[in-house]
Amino acid sequence: MDIREGAAADAGPIAALHTRSWRTAYAGIFPADYLEGPVEEQQAAMWHERLVNGAKGELLVADDGTSIAGFAYLIPEDGRVLLDNLHVDPALKRSGIGGVLLRQALDRAAGQELYLEVLKENRPAIAFYERHGATRARQFVERFPGFEVDVLEYYWSGIRSDTVPRRSSQAS
Repeated sequence: MDIREGAAADAGPIAALHTRSWRTAYAGIFPADYLEGPVEEQQAAMWHERLVNGAKGELLVADDGTSIAGFAYLIPEDGRVLLDNLHVDPALKRSGIGGVLLRQALDRAAGQELYLEVLKENRPAIAFYERHGATRARQFVERFPGFEVDVLEYYWSGIRSDTVPRRSSQAS
């Protein structure tokens, strides 16, 4: 598995993977009509803006040579770095790709605080972040068109990737 920097040509495949990931991970959390409806167009527009139009941020792509297996998107802020997205192809979950991307994100944060927001009901993601040393900071409500969800913020402060726990097997 190669981790590379994303490029404009990745916008479509990243949007498609992001949509598949949301439809799998957020089923039962987000309304079905939202997941089957506007989310696909919203992801396509967001990734076009980020990668084609050059929005601020850095895309890390886990590429197996034939397809994109996962990705992470980092947005630098004042003294912090937002890990805005970390998604792995649903068929490849629990293969170690997420841990590799997280360690790369920590390295790219270069000692700054790295933080993310995760849906409170997304228990598998919360377990993943806690297993990898994240600290819970706060809870808030995020509003979407027609619904709202509880969100948790987690962070890593001054941590190096070599201190993050690794899986003993399948750590590609």
